Amino acid sequence: MSTKNFAILAIVLWVASAAFLGFKFITGETIKAEDGREAIVLTSAERVFILDEMRNMLEAVQEIISAVNEDDMDAVRKIAHDAGMAEARKVPVATMLKLPLGFKQLGGATHKGFDEIGLAADMGGELVMERLEENLGNCVGCHKIFQLVAKD
Repeated sequence: MSTKNFAILAIVLWVASAAFLGFKFITGETIKAEDGREAIVLTSAERVFILDEMRNMLEAVQEIISAVNEDDMDAVRKIAHDAGMAEARKVPVATMLKLPLGFKQLGGATHKGFDEIGLAADMGGELVMERLEENLGNCVGCHKIFQLVAKD
């Protein structure tokens, strides 16, 4: 095989790999669920990881509400930061490739929303609660559209 043919083959393989990864990034691994939602197919461990992340966000919501009720904006900032984008970056790449784009967008918006809640703490509890209400809309929307299924 000549150098030119080898280079062409390498480029074709690179483009095909990039296209496949791009396709996987957008579509993820999903099937149609019995209830009409989009079922995201994960391993049992990946499903547990994502569900744990969701529970952590729900706990953050409860803790933020308690902190607002106690007028403890320092606690709001810390709780919101801990549930923000820094937490989203902990998702393993292999798991991220299985998540459809819509799920990634809602998840990212929700984590970013927690960062915004932390910033809103400087302006008082009323604004924090408004941002929290908006953020919960992402959670409700995601649960209406998606479910997680384990296939090992």
